[in-house]
Amino acid sequence: MPELPEVEVVRRGLVSWVRGRTIESVDVLDPRSIRRHALGAEDFIGNLQGATVSDVVRRGKFLWLPLDDGSARAAGNGHAPPPGVALMAHLGMSGQLLMQDSDVPDEKHLKVRIHLSPSEGMPAELRFVDQRIFGGLFVTGLVHTDDGGPGGLAESPLPLIAEEASHIARDPLDPAFSFDRFYQRLRVRKTGLKRALLDQGLVSGIGNIYADEALWRARLHYARPTDKLRRADAVRVIESAREVMLDALAAGGTSFDSLYVNVNGASGYFDRSLNAYGREGEPCKRCAAAGIHATIRREQFMNRSSHTCPVCQPRPRNGRW
Repeated sequence: MPELPEVEVVRRGLVSWVRGRTIESVDVLDPRSIRRHALGAEDFIGNLQGATVSDVVRRGKFLWLPLDDGSARAAGNGHAPPPGVALMAHLGMSGQLLMQDSDVPDEKHLKVRIHLSPSEGMPAELRFVDQRIFGGLFVTGLVHTDDGGPGGLAESPLPLIAEEASHIARDPLDPAFSFDRFYQRLRVRKTGLKRALLDQGLVSGIGNIYADEALWRARLHYARPTDKLRRADAVRVIESAREVMLDALAAGGTSFDSLYVNVNGASGYFDRSLNAYGREGEPCKRCAAAGIHATIRREQFMNRSSHTCPVCQPRPRNGRW
């Protein structure tokens, strides 16, 4: 499953190619990939044709393209924009959003093709490819954000958010992320630290890989009780999550699966820089640098795995899962 840095890589790529372009036509090649659009293919196409993509927005792992048919500008009168609609993209396990020229042969698992207005030097089509068909596209409404801030990371931030993403918290890369709000809500939880980091209602976008990496950088064990976590430790883990995500972005994302690619078809390679995740039985890099022998261990956690160093991330005596 793509995590936040992978989705942000896709968002940044899409902004360069689709922002400000009009959708001229849409081909739905496999209705299963728009199954979340309850009114079917005809309504899906009707909502898209003639609309202009005004931006590409991300909150956590949610990605959407706000659509402008001209009526929003006419109704806005210089005030806060009225809610509109957006094209929501759910990548699932294998979904890809690819920019291609019209003469490029169709990909084997092409599901939806969106023809965009001509723009010099720009590919003509946005294609949704999905081998496993866990992802999909659908049109959804935009609603006002509960805190009045931008809906998510975007080029022209507006206080609107896709309805399906309105329940999740802001992520550590969001300029409007509030540490104080996060810490206040964290301390009232009686759970383990990693479980809290994976709670998208508390802080979004942190998945299993980056939780392990952030905790390793912060020298904290995943079972640390949240209700007893010091403010300094909470700051350290959020800053570590932000740093590891920025490092992953610089590398193009983490790719353990050839199915994850950005809009140009290139895979990320941050997996080469991981310090904890997937390194079971290998030396802890930090301890090795200090002349200490310690190996990364893997433990079962919430039907998945957690990777920690037993020396620099000791398990707390009164830890929680």
